[in-house]
Amino acid sequence: MPIKPPVVLIGLGELGGVFALGFLRAGYPVYPVLRGIDLIQASLSYPPPALALVCVGEDDFHPVLAAMPPLWRDKIGLIQNELMPRDWKKHGLESVSVAVVWFEKRAGQPLVHILDTPVYGSQAPLLAEALVKLGVPIRILPDEQALIFELAKKALYILTVNIAGLLTGGTVGELWQQHQTLARQVAEEVLTILEWRAGQPLPREDLISGMIAGIADCPDRSCLGRRAKSRLARVVEEARRAGIALPCLTGLWQHVNA
Repeated sequence: MPIKPPVVLIGLGELGGVFALGFLRAGYPVYPVLRGIDLIQASLSYPPPALALVCVGEDDFHPVLAAMPPLWRDKIGLIQNELMPRDWKKHGLESVSVAVVWFEKRAGQPLVHILDTPVYGSQAPLLAEALVKLGVPIRILPDEQALIFELAKKALYILTVNIAGLLTGGTVGELWQQHQTLARQVAEEVLTILEWRAGQPLPREDLISGMIAGIADCPDRSCLGRRAKSRLARVVEEARRAGIALPCLTGLWQHVNA
């Protein structure tokens, strides 16, 4: 059996560790790039990869893409909760592979599946191969418009439950059952900012239905994550810069900072 080409993982936190295990189970050598390692030097030292998967947190995401070595730029894979094509195209990257992750991994806890994980791009089969080895259900997306829909659905879910959860606390199931009016108000304003990010109208009702499916699939998941407040701050600041009125989210921001 021929030796498979390596996979480079940039960032090896909880999510990066999950992908590392999947690639290893699928027979791919894994080369990690940890914080502080120079990307250019790593690209010159490591063998040419089949995929360079960016697994860093939101604060490091754009600096890493800006510093991406030329040898890896046509092999990039991305995983983030809030992505749109503009986020990679601003760095001159036209062709990337993406996994819209709907599973969760926290330290010391098993993998939690919510919905299936769509994958897209030239290396979608490789991403799918690794995830299947972990028992993660996947779908390969046909085109960029399908990707935009899936990216918007995941961002709508995570932003809505995190932001509304700053006020309600509790689980996502409790949010939808007990505070649905608030959740819908937050979701509608989140969709406004997602349309601005996407640069196009989005199918709002279909996306809200997708969000509801995510809530129903794992109703006991906590609304709040450690980045909930920073996500609200980012959305409110984006709206201010774009001249978009978001009265509900602005009011929530004022409330949590009172």
